[in-house]
Amino acid sequence: MNYIKGKIRNIIYQDKETGYVVAVFRVKETNDNKMLDYVNKTLTITGNFIDINSEETYILHGSALKHERFGFQYKVDSYEKEELTTKDSIIAFLSSSLIKGCGEKLATKIVDTLGIEAIKKIKESSDVLLKVPGITEVKAKTIRDSLISYSDADDTLLKLKEMGFSILEATKIYKKYQEQTKRIIEDNLYTVCEILDFDKVDKIYQISHDKNDLIRVKACLIEAMKRLSFNTGDTYNYEEEIKNNLKKEFDIILESDIFEEVIYNLEKENKLILEENRYYLKEYYEAEEDITKNLYSLSNSNNSILNDFDKEIEMMEKEANVKYNIDQKNAIRKALENKITIISGGPGTGKTTIINAIVKLYIKIHEYSYMESLANIALLAPTGRASKKMSMATGMPAMTIHRYLKWNKETNSFGINEFHKAQENLIIVDEMSMIDINLFNALLKGIKGNVQLIMVGDVFQLPSVGPGLVLNDLIESDLFTFCPLEKIYRQSANSYIPYLALEIKNKDIAEDFTTRKDDYNFLSIDSKYIKDVIKKICLMSKQKGLDENDIQILAPMYKGENGIDNLNVILQELFNPKDLSKEEIKIGDITYRENDKVLQLQNNPDCNVFNGDIGFIRKIIKKTSKNKDMIIIDFEGNKVEYSKEEMHQVKHAYAITIHKSQGSEFSHVILPISKNYYKMLYNKLIYTGVSRAKKSLVIIGEAQAFLMAVNNDYASTRKTTLKEKLMNKFIKSNS
Repeated sequence: MNYIKGKIRNIIYQDKETGYVVAVFRVKETNDNKMLDYVNKTLTITGNFIDINSEETYILHGSALKHERFGFQYKVDSYEKEELTTKDSIIAFLSSSLIKGCGEKLATKIVDTLGIEAIKKIKESSDVLLKVPGITEVKAKTIRDSLISYSDADDTLLKLKEMGFSILEATKIYKKYQEQTKRIIEDNLYTVCEILDFDKVDKIYQISHDKNDLIRVKACLIEAMKRLSFNTGDTYNYEEEIKNNLKKEFDIILESDIFEEVIYNLEKENKLILEENRYYLKEYYEAEEDITKNLYSLSNSNNSILNDFDKEIEMMEKEANVKYNIDQKNAIRKALENKITIISGGPGTGKTTIINAIVKLYIKIHEYSYMESLANIALLAPTGRASKKMSMATGMPAMTIHRYLKWNKETNSFGINEFHKAQENLIIVDEMSMIDINLFNALLKGIKGNVQLIMVGDVFQLPSVGPGLVLNDLIESDLFTFCPLEKIYRQSANSYIPYLALEIKNKDIAEDFTTRKDDYNFLSIDSKYIKDVIKKICLMSKQKGLDENDIQILAPMYKGENGIDNLNVILQELFNPKDLSKEEIKIGDITYRENDKVLQLQNNPDCNVFNGDIGFIRKIIKKTSKNKDMIIIDFEGNKVEYSKEEMHQVKHAYAITIHKSQGSEFSHVILPISKNYYKMLYNKLIYTGVSRAKKSLVIIGEAQAFLMAVNNDYASTRKTTLKEKLMNKFIKSNS
């Protein structure tokens, strides 16, 4: 294998989290003919290192690249440190800054006494240094501890690389577990699945273990349950479901007696809970338990009754020039009077108007100044776009739940929690249908026990991506104040969109649903023409002055002829064609260019950007001073920098999934419907897509496929026990 050998002269850039380094390296020798001209010269190297220093000699394996801007560079794929085999090299190492408490004089004595295997002997025995004349026990311990600490990272990195992990993965593992890494990978390699892909770890584990090894079977069973919950939204599973998924995902077949033994072990390890015939992952079981406990405690705290509500609401109607109906007034009053209130309604029923009224009245009743309002009221939503909508409606700051709870992406933990609670007195949460069991549990843990909690949403929308059916379970428990909103307020004189959503909800579609309306059009065409018609509509819209800011295509699936991936390629060329004035970059098979519309796929609270946020690529910079390509994306004024490696966090957003559109509204929506979408055509999905449109909606495709979707209840039921636990707790406690 080709190599270059030498020392680090200085470090230009170092990322402490990933171990990525750009450094100047002086080459002493090489076996690569292409690198001979660089012997006794310096060059720039790039790669991932656990610990890097200028004291030691490194042997680097990689390839030379010539960059038009930064010149000749050496990309390091793997590395090792030169083994110390001479007396002088060992003395130099022991007396370097890497080893504490050992100068050159003492290092010479150590090597004279212990020989050229001094380092190995010191690591093996804590007493061997005491043979060196004049050395104290304290000094011996300091030297050995320093050597062990320094060597541990190298030994562990080598072991991880030998196992099959890349240097980047090995670095990530060591950064996470530090001196515990060796013990963890020896005891249970699957522990590192906290930070690495399960399938990669499983593949490496099977190299040296039988596929039915007990450690593997336990890890795979837990992973099979996680994948089941992710796919179904269930918080628990039955035995046959687990067995079937274990076979499907990992080719593991368990007889009943072995299955029971594995379950027993996992219960003892506190990873799984069996109750009756229901199998829960510990986190989902405890989430339901904690939610039940916290909601019960919150519902029993005191709250004052409003005086002169009718007078106050009448004054507000005059000030805001609005007229609330009976249901809206009831929702506002109940929300202000009760500790826990749920408000649910479809599009056009005035949910945002009600949130604004509640905030204004709450501030007025408590006579808060603006700064006092900020300290006492928190407006929250699961997505960035939904929180911005709340902020615009109320004139108050709003934020995502993850940001409010100070989520740490690296540790997947919240800074606001049961030990460090937020201090606001009124919490309003919008888009509750999107919130899964874990996020709701984290929110309840992080707020005070006497807070007023108002939850707003549309129970008929798509449920959360993560497990649970929180909003539905809370409503069906019939334990909390519930204010349904039915009356639709027309968006314009002939607005049809909210009525279509209601018809879909009730599975009672009008016979003339394909007839054109002021804000709605159904284009009945064969599925093979869908993408062409979408392109034609977008071209006509551009001629009318609309652009990708105004128009959003929502589709059920990524793959296929009319899937999102294919539509994005077509629409990119239409809205943002190739142009010599625009820089572009290719990542895999996808080309991104300046001015592209993109969608954020992950929460990143550090940069104030969240799953579902839509932005535009403003600048692409090839090879910055940090030796990385940089992409700058503008999310409505919030400019976020991405490296090429971080672009997996985004996708083109000319077309997006209906799931990703939740919490958002768009002026003009185009919704393709085709039988080719198969099981993705179901009632709640179509309802959610339709209800995203504000000004106009165009449905393109087959009328039969649309009607099939309206009458299909696929995925409407999830297995949860939150409702059951809530009812048991409240009934038992009140009896």
